[in-house]
Amino acid sequence: MTTPIPSFFDPARVGDVWKVDYAARAEDAKAYALQHDLKPASVSRERISLWVVDAQNTFCIPGYELFVGGRSGLGAVEDNIRLCEFIYRNIDKLTHITATMDTHSAHQIFHPIFFVNSEGSHPAPFSDIHVADLRENKWMFNPDLAPHFGIAPEYGQQMIIHYAESLQKKAKYALTIWPYHAMLGGIGHALVSALDEAIFFHSIARTSPPEYEIKGDKPFTENYSVIGPEVRTGPMGETLGTRNPKFIRHLQEVDKLYIAGQAKSHCVAWTVQDLLDDILETEPELAKKVHLLDDCSAAVVVPGVVDHTEAANEAYVRFAAAGMRVIKSTDAIE
Repeated sequence: MTTPIPSFFDPARVGDVWKVDYAARAEDAKAYALQHDLKPASVSRERISLWVVDAQNTFCIPGYELFVGGRSGLGAVEDNIRLCEFIYRNIDKLTHITATMDTHSAHQIFHPIFFVNSEGSHPAPFSDIHVADLRENKWMFNPDLAPHFGIAPEYGQQMIIHYAESLQKKAKYALTIWPYHAMLGGIGHALVSALDEAIFFHSIARTSPPEYEIKGDKPFTENYSVIGPEVRTGPMGETLGTRNPKFIRHLQEVDKLYIAGQAKSHCVAWTVQDLLDDILETEPELAKKVHLLDDCSAAVVVPGVVDHTEAANEAYVRFAAAGMRVIKSTDAIE
């Protein structure tokens, strides 16, 4: 059985930004809990967790900086309609929700201002910077940022060459310059309003405080995965970012884990891959606990520029082969 979707939920508003009426939703949630005999999550026999990866305005609202349209053109909006409905339909079963939040400032290695050419221009968004580009000084570390980081400009160049080389050795995507996005303090950083509302409603109805995990705030490495950065050490062995062990521990503690969010080809795929690496090092059977909501994530597609759909699908095939379950949001939680 599933719980009914509350009458206040309006799928037509999922692609918009608006103020959540928390006071009204709290009253609705308490009444809903009484009507459907919902118990606090803490007394549930099964622990069933949901991870929502980077379902923020910057990725999920048309017209925002890195809207994930997928091949349909409305991918993230359609995904979030299904994800909100998944939460409401399974509110009696879900015991815990974690939302990860990509969190950036302007001066990071994947934003245009980090690099300059001989004319003082910055690279265009969605361009890739390769090792050869850096060794030939086609693109250089912006020397004006050196005092901010307490390093010499020459070492800044060494840092970014080391970073691009590390990505190449790992067979990762090339160093990509993204539009300024997920800016801390900006509207783009916030969770999608409809999803924020659903998570809040769940937290009141099940007396289950959600968790919010910040990631991506380190200047010299991208952090597609919430579990760990793309590159962890610099050319002198200095720490650029650290791996977070809390997620494999969380998986060990729950009975089932559901994962959804944006983008399937990047932050979701990287997070799941890092989780799988931890699973294989810890206990391979844990993979069977993981359920990937395939219809609640879309790949990065920029028409005429790039389409990562096939790469995302191939990653999900690999995850399924390792024992994870690739399912639809309408599939019953058993």
